[in-house]
Amino acid sequence: MDETRSFKHVQYLWDDATAASFKGDEVALLIYRSNLLGADLRLTNYGGGNTSCKIQMPDPLTGNETEVMYVKGSGGDLGTLKKNGLSVLYMDRLNGLKKRYRGIEHEDEMVELFNHCIFDLQSKVPSIDTALHAFLPFRHIDHLHPDAAIAVAAAKDGKRITEEIFNGTLGWVEWQRPGFDLGLKLKACLDAHPGIRGIMLGSHGLFSWGDTSYQSYVNTLEIIEQCADYIEKNTGKSRPVFGGMKINSLSPEERKEKATALMPLLRGYVSTQMPMIGHFSDSTAVLEFINSRDLEKLAPMGTSCPDHFLRTKISPLILPLSTNDELKDIPTLQQKLNSAFDAYRIMYKEYYERYKHAGSPPMRDPNPVVMLYPGVGMFTFAKDKATARIAAEFYGNAIQVMKGAEAISSYTSLPRQEAFDIEYWLLEEAKLQRMPRGRPLTGRVALITGSAGGIGKAIARKMAEEGAVVILNDNDKGRLEIASREFGQQFGKDAFESGLLDVTEPASIQKIFQQAVLAFGGVDILVNCAGISISKSLEEHTESDWDKLYDVLVKGQFLMTQKAVGIMRKQNIGADIINIVSKNALVSGPNNAAYGSAKAAQLHLSRLNAAELGNDHIRVNVVNPDAVIHDSKIWAGEWAAGRAKAYGITVEELPAYYAKRTLLNEMILPEDVANACFAFVGGLLNKSTGNVLNVDGGVAAAFVR
Repeated sequence: MDETRSFKHVQYLWDDATAASFKGDEVALLIYRSNLLGADLRLTNYGGGNTSCKIQMPDPLTGNETEVMYVKGSGGDLGTLKKNGLSVLYMDRLNGLKKRYRGIEHEDEMVELFNHCIFDLQSKVPSIDTALHAFLPFRHIDHLHPDAAIAVAAAKDGKRITEEIFNGTLGWVEWQRPGFDLGLKLKACLDAHPGIRGIMLGSHGLFSWGDTSYQSYVNTLEIIEQCADYIEKNTGKSRPVFGGMKINSLSPEERKEKATALMPLLRGYVSTQMPMIGHFSDSTAVLEFINSRDLEKLAPMGTSCPDHFLRTKISPLILPLSTNDELKDIPTLQQKLNSAFDAYRIMYKEYYERYKHAGSPPMRDPNPVVMLYPGVGMFTFAKDKATARIAAEFYGNAIQVMKGAEAISSYTSLPRQEAFDIEYWLLEEAKLQRMPRGRPLTGRVALITGSAGGIGKAIARKMAEEGAVVILNDNDKGRLEIASREFGQQFGKDAFESGLLDVTEPASIQKIFQQAVLAFGGVDILVNCAGISISKSLEEHTESDWDKLYDVLVKGQFLMTQKAVGIMRKQNIGADIINIVSKNALVSGPNNAAYGSAKAAQLHLSRLNAAELGNDHIRVNVVNPDAVIHDSKIWAGEWAAGRAKAYGITVEELPAYYAKRTLLNEMILPEDVANACFAFVGGLLNKSTGNVLNVDGGVAAAFVR
């Protein structure tokens, strides 16, 4: 189609063959259009914007044809929208609500009345924007938050610029909080300017439409394209972007080094009310903004679009650090950060106290969501990785809005009272209260060594199921790729990171911890699970066997713990270290000199670490399993043959042999060990350290006391 050649600033993704496959199904075409629009973050943010279509349907009560509206429901996302994410409502009932409307001071009560207009009782809860779509007479409507359009809408003289760009074919409605009254104002704008192709909402976004899904899609793209083209032609025309660069960025390697050193400290500062997960971004757009002369002027103003600051808070924190700061000087660094975070919390409290109403919800977490480090990058923190990542995306959009608005005029943010009324809107608070409670490990970061198979993978899966983000790792690339695919399918991309790890190599350890910090902000739970086993008689044991066992089991546990503790101390929010040892640390048996003594060393090293780290609220505990055969590389090699030989049985007889020798007559599975680990970190044993939990079915000789 010609449209594929006419767009420079937006992506034209419509495929005629795909659209034709829906055979004129208007709802399917609505979903298709929504997904295309939501695929480009320049057009709308995750969870932002909404689309609709109006069609005739048989009324289930009367059988008569009636007009209904399908519109994106509350809390959905256009890019991933499916039919069950749509609200379906009677149009005649929605229009009938105009008679019930008592004025803007009673705005919120209308949202409850939307529920009485629902046509499909299985559909999504209607959003606050329902009326904005209902009162415009068009069959297909798009409401988006495109960077280019909001840049025009947030410009000081945005209304004049809109007129200049569109020559009267686009309407303008001044900023107003979304709701029933804004829906009436959109209709009034259309009535006053019949024939317009869309409406710009001051500081907010864009409404556009068409008679068909395709026409609405193209109209939307064309409007955004015109805004973007106007901005591009004016960028740098009167002054450099953001006033020009004030400082230069560090190299990519130096930025990562600085971010790795800083993120655990930042995570500690923002986790005063609940543990937070971090995200780091040093994109070209971010660096252009944070390195600029205008940073100090623009950043405190906050964002303009309500969707932006709901995710990013009223304004970011500019970190009081230069690229020359030595981040290894922790006392000096903490002194600077203490002052900066105290000032931000005071600012936020004053903002709340000044603008609150009699019925406002209690003040929320006063810590910043977005932190900017000139020359290095942007840090965002939230309750989980997806929310932290999305906050970064939203602030990236806000940067583009500021850039565009400054290029064509001057940027304006929402007035503080308007911003507060959105942030502490009772309807928004009700939505937050309806959200499910976090799982026990929500907000915590777990690194489990050897987590691509056997016990390690079971522990990682358990941690992820209970809400933690995990760092999968192994020294076996093939096993790690398989585990990563499994976790991606089960938990999604934001739930884990993966990387190769050799616990005997300091460089490999350094790399996996850097990966954990850059991905999530730090580490809260370290499970030393990586292991090998060699079963030989004293005479058959070689010096190489001895060194290999002690390197992996003892030195590996020591090096991993040492590195983790440095990060955990920076966070200063408490942490857990669990060492997977063995029944063999306590029980003597034949053909086991090196392995058994290494396990005993692991056990005592755990006690020593527990004694040393208690003042830091870093708990160190031990899980002692025995004979976990399922999915274990250890049992696939010579170890099984060695143990069978020691007991005078065949390898095939080992599982039954091990089960029968226990007090409970039970086989031990990887999941049993995982459950024991969760018992230590799940919240009920936060005052326990230096303990040993046996998971062996009951082996009396391995009782600690």
